[in-house]
Amino acid sequence: MRSSDHRPTGLRPRLAVALLVSALTLVGCTSHSLADTTAALPTEASATTAPELPRSAALLFAEAVTLSPADARAVLDTLPVQGRAPKTGYARNEFGDNWTDDVDVAGGHNGCDTRNDILGRDLTDPVFKPGTGDCVVLSGTLTDPYTGKTIEFVRGKNTSNAVQIDHVVALSDAWQTGAQQLSPRERANLANDPRNLLAVDGAANQQKGASDAASWLPSNKSFRCTYVAKQIAVKAAYRLWVTQAEKDAMIRVLDGCPR
Repeated sequence: MRSSDHRPTGLRPRLAVALLVSALTLVGCTSHSLADTTAALPTEASATTAPELPRSAALLFAEAVTLSPADARAVLDTLPVQGRAPKTGYARNEFGDNWTDDVDVAGGHNGCDTRNDILGRDLTDPVFKPGTGDCVVLSGTLTDPYTGKTIEFVRGKNTSNAVQIDHVVALSDAWQTGAQQLSPRERANLANDPRNLLAVDGAANQQKGASDAASWLPSNKSFRCTYVAKQIAVKAAYRLWVTQAEKDAMIRVLDGCPR
């Protein structure tokens, strides 16, 4: 798994949020999905135009905006803290069709479904099915970020589930922390946003379920800083809140991260 936490540490909260939103805008998040954070930003940050990038380049850029621990801590302090909303009304289809390509985030409208996009991004030496435009992944090697183990992925009825695509911020958790108020389009973007997706060990993904950071963290401790930073970035991008227990757990992780 690539690591990209190379930003300078010690940034003030407003500057950290400005950097985050500028990066989010570049990877295709529409300006209305950042309404609660852009008020504190310079005009040029909110007016950034998304570049035209090839599919693979766009996905790599989306992965590269992971916040450093210091920046993540600063952005976390800008997120609202409140209790969970009821799960009433939650269903997977509230976030659009599974792995739809019809979204406005990086990788959308590229002729390839989101699951294959993420497999192609996260697997080492992926082999693609001929004639699919480097879309359908037949095999590859995953260094699982959640457990640290190596998994040989082989596409097939009885083998594909060994590698699953996890929503770093689980959709059920998102639903209970603000996503009910998002538009259907924004929810589909959230469910297919490469920043919120990782190819991971299937068993670890099933164990995590809909947990937040207060109730589940990867067994691979070296990945926890990146994992929590990703959750914070996604919650900031989609105007989601955190519970007090979730924030406390995130702070414990971030406070133990290398500076």
